[in-house]
Amino acid sequence: MAFEIGWFLALVIGGLAGWLAGKFLDMRFGIFMNIVIGIVGAVLAAAVFRRFGIVVEGDWLGYLLTSFVGSCLLLYAVKLIRR
Repeated sequence: MAFEIGWFLALVIGGLAGWLAGKFLDMRFGIFMNIVIGIVGAVLAAAVFRRFGIVVEGDWLGYLLTSFVGSCLLLYAVKLIRR
């Protein structure tokens, strides 16, 4: 059975993933930017994972993991550009 998330849950998971990634990489942008970074990171990670044949399916934890990885990649790129 596939787990589908709604828009509200996607915002909550994206915000949580962005916040966790910000804490992990010691970069803080605020709650709104955390949500944006989390959602964009989820899309980025889904594309990268799909490119390498990795399919993340499951519950909200799988989406959180995907969003977290994508958010970390995105924040790391921003950190490199800011230098």
